Amino acid sequence: MGVANTTKRRIRVLVADLEAIFRIGLKKVLGVEDDLRVVAQADKAAQVPGLAKKFKPDLLFVQAEMLGRDPRDSIFRIRQAWAPGRIIITASALAAEETARYVEAGAAGVILKSVNPTLFVKGARKVMRNELWLPQQHSAHVASPLKGVPAAPRRPVDTLTRREKSIIACLVQGWRNREIAHHLRITEQTVKNYLRAIYDKVGVSDRLELALHAIYQRMELPPVLPTEPGP
Repeated sequence: MGVANTTKRRIRVLVADLEAIFRIGLKKVLGVEDDLRVVAQADKAAQVPGLAKKFKPDLLFVQAEMLGRDPRDSIFRIRQAWAPGRIIITASALAAEETARYVEAGAAGVILKSVNPTLFVKGARKVMRNELWLPQQHSAHVASPLKGVPAAPRRPVDTLTRREKSIIACLVQGWRNREIAHHLRITEQTVKNYLRAIYDKVGVSDRLELALHAIYQRMELPPVLPTEPGP
């Protein structure tokens, strides 16, 4: 079902995939939504940077196989052509280690092609709200320390409290403020207040930057119990 507000600016989407049937199918899935519009398609990896530069999509669904052995280099080239575009990796099958590798390379999300089509819509909107979108079974692995990833210089975060670290842990799992509030038994406004304080301490400006910072810097976070995050 499309969103009610048809005056809202549409999210411009580029779909890059070797299979025409997937590109067509995803375009139809997104096309029924009022806030999503596929503006370009690519069937070759070499086309993606050029199309991104030309059509300036807000979001790119890019097939994992199109990125080759070095996703960091491929994602860098896409960002070099059109930096604002957020990238969601699509894959037929993916190990948790590979998901972590794509996120570490700069992807804002990873989605399996076998999921319910409505999750592509949900994932697109979530990533555009500066949140990560990951397969649920891979979230814990991505949040764990990434072996072999050198720690880049960072601002001191020694003043983070355990509650603040718990909120970061939930955020890395992809939870919304309402879900975090339900899980920690605090109000949604309190979560927002905590996040503002965390952004200032860590030196980031939004949820996605904070989640990626936690992953890149191998931040030690308390475990999030595998329970439903709430309504």
